[in-house]
Amino acid sequence: MSAMVAGMITEPHDNGPRKASFGDREVNEDERQGLVNRVFSSVAGRYDLMNDLMSGGLHRVWKDAFITRLNPPNSDRAFHLLDIAGGTGDIAMRAIRRGGPGTRAAIVDINPEMLEVGRKRVQEAGLDDKVALVEGNAETLPFNDRSFDAVTIAFGIRNVTHIDRALTEAFRVLKPGGHFLCLEFSECQVPVLDRLYDLHSFEVIPRLGRLAAGDEDSYRYLVESIRQFPKQDAFADMIRAAGFSNVSYANLTGGIAAIHSGWRI
Repeated sequence: MSAMVAGMITEPHDNGPRKASFGDREVNEDERQGLVNRVFSSVAGRYDLMNDLMSGGLHRVWKDAFITRLNPPNSDRAFHLLDIAGGTGDIAMRAIRRGGPGTRAAIVDINPEMLEVGRKRVQEAGLDDKVALVEGNAETLPFNDRSFDAVTIAFGIRNVTHIDRALTEAFRVLKPGGHFLCLEFSECQVPVLDRLYDLHSFEVIPRLGRLAAGDEDSYRYLVESIRQFPKQDAFADMIRAAGFSNVSYANLTGGIAAIHSGWRI
């Protein structure tokens, strides 16, 4: 059997159930989403802490670069963003603040606990009239074809069971000329830094998760899921296969994270 990456499925064993990766474990495909949901239910209330531990605080800088690449228009022109797996509202609210009066955002997330965190944050920010939160699956988005000017997903695509379906759905709901952007942990491509990052990931992060959040297992899964995720060029090929054009990526901090870009022409 060939090695799996996160969200990729293997053929069944002797006509048994199809398998999917859950971190370094192999689980039945139909069980994976429930396992991922439990991880995010566990970390929802500590989402910023989770990202700080995973990135050493750099996720805030990376998200700023992500929104700069998105470049929502600073004008009255209508601009509709869909943020997939964006339950806590971080990306959507950044886009609203960077864009003009015509910028609106919809957030879709499969996890109700993450959405509840986002709902509270949106209300506290006074953005209820500009941000809508919807419970839904990235693989079957509850939106009409060609509905959005841009689709984003930040640190969420590796947790999708069928990444190819999620990419196809992102393409479907984009308007012609629309922009798809994905921010995700990736392969560090700088010698020495890659070894330091591995040490931080596999030795430090799970222990910090136990000490700071009382949850070592969830943080260990999150680290393992990064290593299972397709490397930059392989993921770019998946984006092209979903129909996107002008596909490119930009490494951040030596490839620890990357911004992937594609357009619906």
